[in-house]
Amino acid sequence: MHPRISFRQLQVFVAVARAGTAGAASETLNLSQSATSQSLADLEKHLGVPLFERLGKRLQLNELGRHLLPKAEQLLHDLNAFVESAHEPDGDLQGTLAIAASATIGTHLLPELAGRFGEQHPAVDLQVRLRNSAEVVDDLLRFEADLGLIEDQCSDPRLMAEVWRRDEMVVVCAPAHSLASPGCLYDEDIAREPWILREPGSGSRAVFEAAVRPRAERIKVRMELSQHEAIKQAVRAGFGLGCLSRLSVAGELERGELVALANNLPLSRTFFLAWHPERYRSPLWQAFKIFLLEEGRTRPSDSNRSEH
Repeated sequence: MHPRISFRQLQVFVAVARAGTAGAASETLNLSQSATSQSLADLEKHLGVPLFERLGKRLQLNELGRHLLPKAEQLLHDLNAFVESAHEPDGDLQGTLAIAASATIGTHLLPELAGRFGEQHPAVDLQVRLRNSAEVVDDLLRFEADLGLIEDQCSDPRLMAEVWRRDEMVVVCAPAHSLASPGCLYDEDIAREPWILREPGSGSRAVFEAAVRPRAERIKVRMELSQHEAIKQAVRAGFGLGCLSRLSVAGELERGELVALANNLPLSRTFFLAWHPERYRSPLWQAFKIFLLEEGRTRPSDSNRSEH
């Protein structure tokens, strides 16, 4: 390490990059805000270049800062691993991994997967944030997440993505709805019936709109809700039709609280893993990604299968 650059300065740089402000970073580092700001100023002075754009109190990485962040993370990881290996010779995985997951994945798949991974590696801390797919992409671009799990293909060229597994979406209505008895949704029903949908930016909404666009010029969106449970309650109450992952409505369909409508819409979709290529990919990151890919191949939900 350069004699004028300290371990603490690298810690501050990484913490500020992740938290976005010196105040928030100081809390994670157990430092005063003034000490945090001074360490960051000293680092930039030693390097001779700024690493952040100052936007009021918020600090946003500039191009050089984004380039240097994974290198700083790797230096910190290597030093921590060196110290920890003296106390844990077997070198079991440890550390923190920030994961941003879209709603269906984060609610119905990730908790069980993260729990089993945590049982295998008890020194690991998986921090999961539920977002919609667009917000997951934003988190990855801002270096606020190490790995993203999204319900739609990642179109941002700044990110890397890999197919994880398949999912099936279903159109549902209340048992008392007029379409429940025939149990079918025809093209003319798409424009006529009101819909309860996820908000724009969610993977579910994008798949639904792409599926119905050739069948209906306009649809009646009665409600836009960000939570699956809220959508299911509105559909059960008879306010309209919903389109959700079969994963999220399996219990309601089995209990007869919702009815799945047969249709010819292309509602299958693919879940993706996404990450920023400039973000440091630690051994923990690599192990968790391999774990997810293996689970996607060997334990698909319903009839879903990974495509590689």
